[in-house]
Amino acid sequence: MVFVRPADVADEKFLWAMLFEASYARDRGMVSPDELMDQPKLAKYVQNWGAAGDLGVVGGFDGVLLGAAWLRRFTAEDAALGYIDSDTPELAIGVAPESRGTGLGTALMTAVLDAAREQYDAVSLSVRLENPARRLYERLGFVDVPGSEVINPAGTTSITMLLRFR
Repeated sequence: MVFVRPADVADEKFLWAMLFEASYARDRGMVSPDELMDQPKLAKYVQNWGAAGDLGVVGGFDGVLLGAAWLRRFTAEDAALGYIDSDTPELAIGVAPESRGTGLGTALMTAVLDAAREQYDAVSLSVRLENPARRLYERLGFVDVPGSEVINPAGTTSITMLLRFR
């Protein structure tokens, strides 16, 4: 049975592991989530988790954490890959490979977006064009931001997507 709970400060190490999955770090020769700490463009998604405005959920099956979805706001001076503005948090989601296609990602996204709806007018994310998760994001109401294509740290193209609540 899938479970989802709010993420807290104690989950930071697990968020690093899920960022490792989300960023396809293994495809770039990395072997440990610890290596992300030396990648400023990626580290900003997790470093010092629990700051004001951070919001996230973790979940899995049978008490085992296997995925996370979290939001963080950035500034124009420290913009992340899917930056829209300083009022719009960017979403990151990572699911362990063995749990992809099980519905866990949908459960995590639904939970974090339900919580975000209470605090924010919109949420953005950055996704590789070829990532199958784009279909999930579109089902949840995210739309492509025109002209937002960028070359990501893996050397492929990512696009920013936006979900407006109001």
